[in-house]
Amino acid sequence: MLRKQIEIDGHCVEFKASAAVPRMYRLKFGRDIFKDLTKIAEHMKEEKEKEEDGSSLPIEDLELFENASYIMAKHADPSIPNSIEEWLEQFNTFSIYEVLPQIMELWSLNIQTDVENKKKLSQLSGK
Repeated sequence: MLRKQIEIDGHCVEFKASAAVPRMYRLKFGRDIFKDLTKIAEHMKEEKEKEEDGSSLPIEDLELFENASYIMAKHADPSIPNSIEEWLEQFNTFSIYEVLPQIMELWSLNIQTDVENKKKLSQLSGK
């Protein structure tokens, strides 16, 4: 399990990544966080290659980004409201371009840690 603090609109928000996040995300939103984060990252890369300002990012990407951010923040701090809308209300701005790279870094470090742990376990078990 990994944690990271990210400043959002002057607020220091803690995010947590662990094996529980995909389940929490699926239970709350009925979606697969792996697919959603991959989709957002691909669209952001396409926008960057086109050198556009991001205004053509699909609104669904923004919603998926907010959902993933919310779950990882709620995982770090259970006192966060149970409503994503209530949580978002505390911010005047919530920039996908500032926060997403940091969320993706935290998520990829978590996945890398999981893979390394599985390798070590298989080596210990002789498989």
